[in-house]
Amino acid sequence: MIFDISVAMTWILFLALFPIAFFWLRRAWRIFAKRDFSEVGLKRGEPPANPEKFAPYTGALNLVCGSIIICVILGVVTGALPYETWSAIAGSTLWIKFFLDFIISRHAHPVQWGRKPRSGQDGSSNAAVSS
Repeated sequence: MIFDISVAMTWILFLALFPIAFFWLRRAWRIFAKRDFSEVGLKRGEPPANPEKFAPYTGALNLVCGSIIICVILGVVTGALPYETWSAIAGSTLWIKFFLDFIISRHAHPVQWGRKPRSGQDGSSNAAVSS
């Protein structure tokens, strides 16, 4: 085996799967077992108004993706998965997890369309315009 850039990138990808699986499964554990919703639906570091509503989705996403990564790790260690298969599964899982987390966080923080009412006013008063 010749050590070149592709071998180095393969090892980096494989070794990165361990902390990724750990953090995702730990986050699922925090959501489901400890009822800690501090990392649910964050947008720019701010939690949504009701994180309990989005906790099952975030927890399930972390649990499923973490479990897939653990299966990939076991498949690589046992030699059951060839390189093309495990790298495709791991890469797809990473991207899908990132996209779905983004979608959940944006859904948890709805966009305010139109003008925001001024504080102290309801915005429905018809003030006379002086000329």
